[in-house]
Amino acid sequence: MDSRDIRNAIKKTLNANQCASVDELVTEVSRALGISRGGLVAYEVMMMWKNGELELEGVPRNPVAYTFSVEGLWYWVSLALVAASILAVTLINSGPPLIYLRYGLGALMLLFMPGYALVESLYPRGGDELSPPLERLALSIGLSLAVVPLIGLILNYTPWGGIRFVPIVASTNAVTVALLTVALVRKARIFEAGEDRCQG
Repeated sequence: MDSRDIRNAIKKTLNANQCASVDELVTEVSRALGISRGGLVAYEVMMMWKNGELELEGVPRNPVAYTFSVEGLWYWVSLALVAASILAVTLINSGPPLIYLRYGLGALMLLFMPGYALVESLYPRGGDELSPPLERLALSIGLSLAVVPLIGLILNYTPWGGIRFVPIVASTNAVTVALLTVALVRKARIFEAGEDRCQG
C-alpha cells in the first residue's frame, strides 16, 4: 500500500464526511484499507495538511474564542454601527454634506438595528430557522417598526420626561445593545457545543 492509495482513501472519506475529526478519519480510512495501525494514515493526514491539501479545524470552542473570532465579527460590526449612529445623530447638526450621514445612520438606528438584534437573538443559528437573507432583512425591518413604538410607549410612562430626543436615542440603543448581547451569548453557546460545525 503506497501513500497515493492512502491519500485517495482520505479524500474519498472526507468527501463522504467533511465534518469528521482527525481520529474518526484515521480510524475510518484504516478500517477501509485494512491497515491495522493508524500511524501511517495519521502521517499522511499530517502531510496532506502541511502541503495544504486538506484543512483542519482547530479552533477552541468557548464563548471568548467565539466573541473574538471571525464568526463573532457580526457583533462588533453591529456595535460599531450603533456607536456611529449615536455619534451621528447627536453630533452632526451642520448643513448638507454631513446631514445626509445623520439621516442615513439615524434611519438605520430606528428602522433596522433593533429588529436585526431581535432576529439575531431569536434565531441564533441563522440558516436553520430562516431561509434566505432577504427574509431576515424583511423581518428585521418589520420587527424594528414594532419594537421602536413599544420603546416610545414605555418611555411615555417613565419619569425621564416622556418621548424626547435623548431618551429615545439612549433607550433604543440600549435595547439594541442588550438584544445583540443576548444574541452573542446564544450564538456562543451554539459555537461552544459545536452545533454550527460544518453547517451551511
